[in-house]
Amino acid sequence: MSERITVAGLQIARPLYDLVHEEIAPGTGISSHRVWEGFADIVRELSPRNRALLARRDELQARIDAWHLARKGQPHDAAAYKQHLLDIGYLLPEGEDFSIDTDNVDDEIARIAGPQLVVPMNNARYALNAANARWGSLFDALYGTDVISDEGGAEQKGAFNPLRGARVIRYAKAFLDEAAPLQNGSYIDAIAYAVRGGRLVVTLSSGAHTGLRDPGQFRGYQEKASGIASLLLVHHGLHIEIRFDTDHPIHALHPTGIRDISLEAAITTIMDCEDSVAAVDADDKVQVYRNWLGLMKGELASSFDKGGKTLTRSLNPDRRYLSPDGRYFEIPGRSLMLVRNVGHLMTNDAVLDRSGNEVFEGMLDAFVTVYAALHDLKGNSARRNSRDGSIYIVKPKQHGPDEVAFTVELFTRIEDIFGLARNTIKIGIMDEERRTTLNLKECIRAAKERCIFINTGFLDRTGDEIHTSMEAGPMLRKNDMKSARWLQAYERWNVDIGLACGLAGRAQIGKGMWTMPDKMAAMLDSKQAQLEAGANCAWVPSPTAATLHAIHYHKVSVRDVQERLKARERASLDDLLAIPLADTHSWQAADIQHELDNNLQGLLGYVVRWIDQGLGASKVLDINNIGLMEDRATLRISSQHIANWLHHGIVSERQVVESLKRMAQFVDQQNSAEANYINMSPHFISLAFQAAQDLIFHGRHAPNGYTEPALHQRRKELKAALRGK
Repeated sequence: MSERITVAGLQIARPLYDLVHEEIAPGTGISSHRVWEGFADIVRELSPRNRALLARRDELQARIDAWHLARKGQPHDAAAYKQHLLDIGYLLPEGEDFSIDTDNVDDEIARIAGPQLVVPMNNARYALNAANARWGSLFDALYGTDVISDEGGAEQKGAFNPLRGARVIRYAKAFLDEAAPLQNGSYIDAIAYAVRGGRLVVTLSSGAHTGLRDPGQFRGYQEKASGIASLLLVHHGLHIEIRFDTDHPIHALHPTGIRDISLEAAITTIMDCEDSVAAVDADDKVQVYRNWLGLMKGELASSFDKGGKTLTRSLNPDRRYLSPDGRYFEIPGRSLMLVRNVGHLMTNDAVLDRSGNEVFEGMLDAFVTVYAALHDLKGNSARRNSRDGSIYIVKPKQHGPDEVAFTVELFTRIEDIFGLARNTIKIGIMDEERRTTLNLKECIRAAKERCIFINTGFLDRTGDEIHTSMEAGPMLRKNDMKSARWLQAYERWNVDIGLACGLAGRAQIGKGMWTMPDKMAAMLDSKQAQLEAGANCAWVPSPTAATLHAIHYHKVSVRDVQERLKARERASLDDLLAIPLADTHSWQAADIQHELDNNLQGLLGYVVRWIDQGLGASKVLDINNIGLMEDRATLRISSQHIANWLHHGIVSERQVVESLKRMAQFVDQQNSAEANYINMSPHFISLAFQAAQDLIFHGRHAPNGYTEPALHQRRKELKAALRGK
């Protein structure tokens, strides 16, 4: 344990104290000692309420469990169940209609629909890549993925395959024809571009001249000595840049000299302190906070080796153009950054209170991330984030409106510490817990002056669905959950409530992650459905995926979709309350074993990286050797599903243990070429393997099925063992 500094009764780990005192405070005009005193007051006054909210979770769960146990063996009585939830205060009466009145919200959140990245903030290089993914090369995204077929000799080979390049160009020009159509002809026939009298003039191969069908799409351009360096178009609020360069090999395929087409892609990025990060102690938290500080100061940089050369990555500058009438203007070169704090459950040893207890990590996250963000608000940053003077905190794993109201009070207290105007700190509400879903309208009401985001997430939400109804009976198989009555209602309900509460044009309504970063053709085929369902942002796993997903936002006007959806009938609360119980009579032993193996392989493949390498997010091979981008929510759904089947006798403890060992060997083989990998087999005594057992065999009693307590304990044990060597 590192040295501690005592301030106002708080015992602060020296690395965190030094970070705040030496790196965060200077330039803010606010003494670190004074704000620690303010934080000590928050810890003293709000910690008992935090504990009471957690106790309320446990109390409600116990009463739901008791209700199911009292009716064990009887057909499920949906009406009586609903009344029970009302009686115990799990389901709350819905109040009168209202609209959020959040002010000072950046356009990227309020008015522009586009892809959203989520990235672990403990990895500076990843964080920078994500922030810079505001713009992405369409040529590179097409050329380097399966969107362009390898058939007929078009595979990626050598430095450049002209056949593949030609297919990329055809695809890209077809995209332009759809997103920014010409008045006559096609971009395929364009041979020259010019700006005359403030208008874009395109020369076709026939010699004819044309322009844009909608001249208002021409936003600006950049000049060079020999003519135009780039053109800037806009469609559905998103920019498209056509860049010219006659010196590149691809020019041979372009009579116009088009070097690339860049798309405005990841409009927003969530810099994550939570599910994609393995941060279990003060040292881990300092790394996360230091990277956030670097982003807020605009100074973060990361150096790495590539091809024998050292490259350094930093935040991109804004982009400068000439308007059609000859005036210079700038547009953002980076994503608008939100920060995801942790939820209300966990504590961390980075700070101890007067009694020597670890403080709640969610309080600490809010305090430090806001302190760091002052550099952006005060104009100290070389790379501005919020142009409207707001700090955006995404808050996960809240259960119902009382917990949202608690977060709002926490933010209010923190604003007072730093002398910020009321509602400077905005809140993104993760709709990933059952009690939040059922009471979503009241959750939004509790934050109606701060709310800038709601979303849906299959993994965590299903994990809580299983845990809440653990005693009701065995659950559907995981894949069958995706078509379950409750889940279909959940995806609709989130949009319906969001629109009814006035989020359109003021906040984001988000949808979940595409988890297969190597399957971009499949993503293009399917992810547009999220926009058609009313989402104005959806999560993607990489900058390349963001660029490709941006195509969907040109195909669909989310604003028009949301306007249409406002008139539809709201999703059914009764459907939301439909427990996803399985009819097990049709299951064969082989079906059960396959489901068990699939769950265990995915769980082990992720947990071994979390415990042994501290990787909170990584691409993990599934049982079919398909790479999936996983974070901690993967463990929650898998461990809860196995715990449910174990509890109801679908599988036995012996069967689970045997399968765990077999799948551990399978995962070891999948990772045999990885230098830093530590095998779980043949002894099955590693801390990673023990963590997997903890998650399964103690999963029924884990608070709300969360994986963090078990993971943090085992990761700390590993770090202690490594320090002792």
